[in-house]
Amino acid sequence: MRGVATFAVRISNLKKAYRDVIAVDGLDLEVHPGECFGLLGPNGAGKTTTIEICEGLTGADSGEVEILGLGWSSDAKEIRQRLGIQLQETQLSEKLSVFETVRLFRSFFRNGPPPDKLIALVQLEEKRDAWVGTLSGGQQQRLALAVALAGDPELLFLDEPTTGLDPQARRQLWDLVERFKSQGRTVLLTTHYMDEAERLCDRIAVMDHGKRIALGTPAELIASLGAEQWIAFTPGHSPSPLDLGRLSAITGVRDVRQDNGKVEMRVDELHTSVPALLAELSRQSVPITQLETRSATLEDVFVTLTGRHLRDE
Repeated sequence: MRGVATFAVRISNLKKAYRDVIAVDGLDLEVHPGECFGLLGPNGAGKTTTIEICEGLTGADSGEVEILGLGWSSDAKEIRQRLGIQLQETQLSEKLSVFETVRLFRSFFRNGPPPDKLIALVQLEEKRDAWVGTLSGGQQQRLALAVALAGDPELLFLDEPTTGLDPQARRQLWDLVERFKSQGRTVLLTTHYMDEAERLCDRIAVMDHGKRIALGTPAELIASLGAEQWIAFTPGHSPSPLDLGRLSAITGVRDVRQDNGKVEMRVDELHTSVPALLAELSRQSVPITQLETRSATLEDVFVTLTGRHLRDE
């Protein structure tokens, strides 16, 4: 009999180190049933290690992890029956057909849809009898998702599921995840793509150096910057270097940073900051070759918190 858990995932003071490298450092997280929860951070932040501990693939050094109200030490068989897992890279036998692969994984679970229904769910009917080795990257990712859904899981782990996919394949996978969540199921997702996180995730935790450094809905995290507008421009050649300090002194400017020749400014109001910026650049005799404005993003949140971009190695 399936119990009703207060949290789909509960992590308390989780720690994991590999020799001298601390991968997870006292992490606390709670994932509510029925939500898509995103775990974001740069490479090496501890995301994959955290996910692998939750999946039962890696042991923790200390701390507590509850999955659907159960613990891996005492309830491993029951947890596995209720989980779906899609790894960053799922290695499936290239000499099995799509149908044979799905049928094999479906046999591991007590409950779940028939193989053909799973194949239809991920839109691989035309490839039903094709060998796995002949599938494109996007088709293999959809097959991996069908395998993850074989046991009709309550909780689905997706570790960077769309890395390397073309835009159409990414959107097809997004649709599948949204359909799964619409049934009241729970998703724990890691991704490097901010548009993916903003579309799919109800709440997001940002990790860096094994710690949680921010938590909230996408809108809450963006609002936490204190300003939601950005101006970006590329300065042209000028007699003297650009004085960033004078840009920072403009009324309504919250932050100024320069990276690879491009200047970005976080501001309160575009309609006052843009004219003030142009006037200041004129005073400094600095021309601009490109000017754009945009709303703040989750990546802005991360860079503001850590000084690093999400895809920095």
